[in-house]
Amino acid sequence: MKYRKFGTSGIDVSVVGLGTWPLGSDFFGEADEKKGIETIQKAIDIGVNLIDTSPAYGQAYEAEIAVGKALKGRRDKAVISTKFGVHRVLGAGDYKIPGEYVRCLSPAVAAAELENSLKRLGTDYIDIYFIHWPDLNFGNDGALELLAKWKKEGRIRAGAVSNFSVDQMKNAVEKAGISGIQPSASIFDRSNFKNGVIPFAEEARLGIMTYGSLGGGILTGTFREPPKITDKELRVFFYDFFSEEKWPKCCKVIDTLRGVAEARGVSVAEVSINWVLAQPGVSTALIGTTKPENIERNAKAADWELTPDELKKIDDSFAANLG
Repeated sequence: MKYRKFGTSGIDVSVVGLGTWPLGSDFFGEADEKKGIETIQKAIDIGVNLIDTSPAYGQAYEAEIAVGKALKGRRDKAVISTKFGVHRVLGAGDYKIPGEYVRCLSPAVAAAELENSLKRLGTDYIDIYFIHWPDLNFGNDGALELLAKWKKEGRIRAGAVSNFSVDQMKNAVEKAGISGIQPSASIFDRSNFKNGVIPFAEEARLGIMTYGSLGGGILTGTFREPPKITDKELRVFFYDFFSEEKWPKCCKVIDTLRGVAEARGVSVAEVSINWVLAQPGVSTALIGTTKPENIERNAKAADWELTPDELKKIDDSFAANLG
């Protein structure tokens, strides 16, 4: 496994990190907690030290709880990143999902969130603590002040933000001295390159922890058709790559990835992860899975690098089909 510094935080993170949103059993299909715990422990065993989670992953904090169970007795081997500021309000009325995600950065609520996450995770500090989303109601400044305070107190090792714009990031650097960001980024999702978020982070020497690196699973090349929507399978609402309009275009790009993968003797997922890791400034790519064999296979993306010709072939295919 390879490691990179997460910005100026002094924290070394594995270039492939484990994302635990699927453990919430409410967005990517039903998850088996036992298997999920085994996956986290397998990740640690093979050198994947970064475990990313959030209290919003699951209607009853399932992901954070599973991470806490998995890391019992292994806390010193893990870099835990979790988040605050997004809450689950369980379903009532005609919601598309069994509950709503509500953003709230009230300082009083945030303080309680930190305490609750520490308890669920079974730790007395968090390595990288993210503001999950900006809050248009309470604003971000109160939460940023808390990040700076918690770092000074040793409750967290590094403060960071997720899903922030460039201007919001500049404010976060000024107000809280944040160490990193968590933006979405993949072969199919290049929005945070185009809008300046990732270029700014690179220039500001912030750590960049990408999520959606496999596009909700589409960039593994294993889907033969879009997943069917159920009360626990809702990824199509977050990733539009599965839409009727984009699906056939995405499949053409995946055919290109498959050609690169077959020539190298690797998986399509490895190629997709490798593309993210090849982008300037990226510290680590999060990969969400609840299966030990998947994290073991995906972690192999750290063992090799795409050539300039391979990167060009992928980018040319994207431009021709989705650009």
